[in-house]
Amino acid sequence: MSSLLTEARIEDKSRAKTYSINWVYVIGIAFYHVVALLALTSIFFSWAGLLFALVNVYLFNTLGINVFYHRFLTHKGLRCRKWAEYSMAVLAVCSFQDTPARWVAIHRRHHEHSDDEFDPHSPIRSFLWAHIGWILVHSPELSRYEIFSRYAKDVLRDPFYRKLEKHRYYLGIVFAHWLLFFVVGAIAGALLYGTLEASMYVGASALIWGVFFRTVLGWHITWAVNSVTHVWGYKNYETDENSRNNVLIGLLSNGEGWHNNHHADPRSARHGHRWWEVDVTYMTIRALAALGIVWDIVEPRERPPQGVVSVASTGNGESSS
Repeated sequence: MSSLLTEARIEDKSRAKTYSINWVYVIGIAFYHVVALLALTSIFFSWAGLLFALVNVYLFNTLGINVFYHRFLTHKGLRCRKWAEYSMAVLAVCSFQDTPARWVAIHRRHHEHSDDEFDPHSPIRSFLWAHIGWILVHSPELSRYEIFSRYAKDVLRDPFYRKLEKHRYYLGIVFAHWLLFFVVGAIAGALLYGTLEASMYVGASALIWGVFFRTVLGWHITWAVNSVTHVWGYKNYETDENSRNNVLIGLLSNGEGWHNNHHADPRSARHGHRWWEVDVTYMTIRALAALGIVWDIVEPRERPPQGVVSVASTGNGESSS
């Protein structure tokens, strides 16, 4: 009997590592990148467009991904009024980083298996795998059937989030926000310049900068937390995995890059623990609390950082100081 169980475990383990290309994701991500590159051409580039994209990165990534998907829904680091919760859920969906339940499930699995062979996106396989490779393949162990019952049952108790698992709702929101950006931009162009040509140009610019460029920039910022901050940076705390605080990613991500702090205290809604670790996401949460929209904010546990240790990965899961 024991030999049969051993063989079954070996078979399950080998099956979990059988991947196939997810062509839907490959084509979708490639399409977004190609359209986003139009923003950098002489036809569409403008400093106003870049500023517009950065404002929308804050709106969709900081509010939608950082505050909602990560610190609220995954780690329960705060409580929130339902209308604001669902509004931020829509912003997160528009960031095109998967449904709420699957995002939460994958991130919780990452914390349970951080930097071991069952981590969905650890650089111990390769840096490229951690950054984007894991998204481009079908991983049997990450199927909704496999991970939802273990990691996302609480999310799926809500009928709103169960609806978002259906393609017609999830993709409907994504496509509707494409249309919204184009139409609002076209109306603004018509009001400002009074010609159909100008209206179409401004609408297309709003779509390219406000949706495609913004989304691609947001993707790479989020993905860099998975890749860069498990390879380069410093540690405030000794943890049993390779998380680092990375100054560049910490600033670009509005606080998500203080990743060692987060792994040391996952429930805390504040990721920046030292004075130089600027955490715009936490500042946003505090601003929402002042407006009465969120409350019961989880603060870091009472323990001082153990001293800054500068570390960098050697590429095999080990670190050098």
